[in-house]
Amino acid sequence: MARLLGVNIRHIFCQVHKPIRSMTTLQDEANHIFWSAVSAVLPPCMLRRALTVRDTAGFSVLECGGKTFSLEKNLYLVGFGKAVLGMAAAVEQIVGKHLVEGVISIPHGMEESLKQAEKRDMLLSPASRIRVMEGATNNMPDEAAMKAAGEIQRLAEKLGEKHLLLVLISGGGSALLPAPVPPLRLQDKQAITMQLALKGATIQELNTIRRALSKLKGGGLARAAYPAQVVSLILSDVIGDDLDVIASGPTVCSTYKAEDCLQILSKYGLRYSLPAAVEEVLLFRPRAEPLPNLGNIHNILIGTNLIALREAEQESQKLGYLTMLLSTAISGNVKLVSHFLALLAEVICAYLMSSPQMQELEDSILALALSMNIPDLNLAEHLQKLKGAKALDAVCVLCGGETTVQVQGKGRGGRNQELALRVAAEWHKSLAAMQGCEVLFLSGGTDGQDGPTQAAGAISYPQLVDQAQQSSLDIETFLKSSDSYGFFSQFQNGNYLLLTGLTGTNVMDVQVLLVRRHKDQ
Repeated sequence: MARLLGVNIRHIFCQVHKPIRSMTTLQDEANHIFWSAVSAVLPPCMLRRALTVRDTAGFSVLECGGKTFSLEKNLYLVGFGKAVLGMAAAVEQIVGKHLVEGVISIPHGMEESLKQAEKRDMLLSPASRIRVMEGATNNMPDEAAMKAAGEIQRLAEKLGEKHLLLVLISGGGSALLPAPVPPLRLQDKQAITMQLALKGATIQELNTIRRALSKLKGGGLARAAYPAQVVSLILSDVIGDDLDVIASGPTVCSTYKAEDCLQILSKYGLRYSLPAAVEEVLLFRPRAEPLPNLGNIHNILIGTNLIALREAEQESQKLGYLTMLLSTAISGNVKLVSHFLALLAEVICAYLMSSPQMQELEDSILALALSMNIPDLNLAEHLQKLKGAKALDAVCVLCGGETTVQVQGKGRGGRNQELALRVAAEWHKSLAAMQGCEVLFLSGGTDGQDGPTQAAGAISYPQLVDQAQQSSLDIETFLKSSDSYGFFSQFQNGNYLLLTGLTGTNVMDVQVLLVRRHKDQ
């Protein structure tokens, strides 16, 4: 049975439970708010909003994205990504007998995980016409994922102009659709992807390289399916929801410049250590022809980080918080982001306690926010609303996005666990600034997986470092070896790891920062 830090999640799918009236701790409330965000972007509800079949007088049509498509034993399906099994199950329930055949590529262990969690509405029927193939262990392309990509390509290539291909795409889709351009081998592509990830490359940079080295990305799948109609239903896991970045845009026409790829590789010191095949493909591969008929391709965004945060905002307000939905584009190095979030908690605490340092702290956070260059932050506006609020006792800050970590050692962890740990380390330097307030921070991946660990993320609070020191744990040692999972695992009775199991969705990360005045203040 999957659990969220003690909160039973067995029967939570499309609709969030009503607020738990007995919740008394910040940890309980942070758990509830986080899961409300995840539940808003689970596949069953997303697909029911996006897709409809209408049968009238023996004539059937599929309605999607404001468009209508005739159904005459012509509907096929492919998909790839962490949320795609649940998406395919929902599509199967909606389209029923109209589906002829399908192939999906999902993460290794996903089907069993959903079975164990008894999420039956995210599983295909026993008589399903959709074949499930698993691969990409630890979110890295592998031989199993490459085999699935080959089957998806074969299905697409056999379609004609009367056929309709539904393409289901979610986060993790790029690793699940590896089809290297010859003479490139999968091992070459794995090596360059791993090296870039370890050096902190952004998802946009990673996908620029992936598109250039792939047969199916950058519009390649749509080319394979031509002249069929292609309808892609997309769950975004990237900042800005750029369709050509999500899963590297297999149904989005895009081009690349070899110079751009080489510049990225040079930026991370990899330009002159490339496998020979990588350079050959980048410099000498013939450019792909433009997609012949863009009117045949329909890309529809059905789930985003903002949808998740909006649901979390409503739930936090029900719990009595004044809520700041800060940004869906929190990105950049985890060290800088942790400093920003820790300082923001200090600012909020200063407001709650009417501290004489309030203006100084406010000036510092605004200057830091400006340097971070996050497009939708609008921090000054949010802080002005806080200052103008009456009887302010509790504040919830919500944000989302995807930070980057430069791996330094051989420890285990992920960007969310490291972010939570670094926020605690920042708070340890300024405990006096938060006297009179209860403060807690949660960061978690909506897919339920944070790096190569069983955790989705972690929870931290200002006294965590002191507690660790009492157990002879040196937080800096864990940070220097990139072992945030190892650190949080030491607290057997603390439940500071966020353990959700694979959720069946993926819209990047969600952060929840709770600050409230102590009841006796």
